[in-house]
Amino acid sequence: MKLLLERSTQSRSDGVFRLLTILGGALILLIMALLFIELVSNSWLSIEKFGLRFFYTNIWDPVQQEFGALSSLYGTLISTLIAMIIAVPLSLVIALFLVEMAPPPISKFFGMAIELLAAIPSIIYGMWGLFVFAPLMARYIQPFLQKVSGNFFLFEGPPMGIGMLTAGIILAIMILPFISSVMREVFLMVPSVVKESAVGMGATTWEMVKVMIRYGVQGMIGATFIGLGRAIGETMAVTFVIGNSHVISTSLFAPSNSITATLANEFAEASEPLYLSALIELGLLLFLVTFLIQMISQLWLKRIQKTMGVQ
Repeated sequence: MKLLLERSTQSRSDGVFRLLTILGGALILLIMALLFIELVSNSWLSIEKFGLRFFYTNIWDPVQQEFGALSSLYGTLISTLIAMIIAVPLSLVIALFLVEMAPPPISKFFGMAIELLAAIPSIIYGMWGLFVFAPLMARYIQPFLQKVSGNFFLFEGPPMGIGMLTAGIILAIMILPFISSVMREVFLMVPSVVKESAVGMGATTWEMVKVMIRYGVQGMIGATFIGLGRAIGETMAVTFVIGNSHVISTSLFAPSNSITATLANEFAEASEPLYLSALIELGLLLFLVTFLIQMISQLWLKRIQKTMGVQ
């Protein structure tokens, strides 16, 4: 009898726990659906007036009430791309150094320093970028790049310090701690027997590292997409240094804009209903871009798992 009562109590507890987990999962979907509905309903005025041309025109004129998202979308994607190109290889090297090369005390110290970098608010990065890094860019780095590249079209224009390249570098510095921390944890989880087997078969250090990378590739991709999500939605740091111009330029030195920077700069002064609706449609666009990137990343991850024979 006592055993039956215990089993009945355990069954009820399992049922309650199962219900709570289902409700937790459903709550996430509900929040996403409500967020999407709210964005669509509040941007409907802009959607009705501009339709699809909102996404491929770069006119942003609050006086004439003409709005297009192309310049903000371009700035968001290019600054994020620059950040990822810089941050991912650097994070990989840092993680490998901390796990395989550095003595334990140094590895522990630098590991803590990287985690502290992740805790710094983004506005601090933005202020540092504007008052310290942008003058350095204008005085040394941008003239050097123009001299070395022979005024290549990516590095044309006056070296002002602020612009797309500066925003991308600041973003890279911001996301570096997130990516390198996760990659370090991934490499720490590689079993010693895997590394010892590689060394035992005569592998060099680089060949052993390649084995580690192959073993932890899924975790590394996950770390990369954590950094990507952080970079694409960053607001304050980018707003300080990107230049806030709605003109599209091929030069990385030219001032530009991003979706989040446009929202941060103009939301408070949007008094006209159409202006406000266009800004909310920018938010909707950012939501859709983020969702699309997540979908592509999941499909890519599944493809890699299938290639490597992981179920």
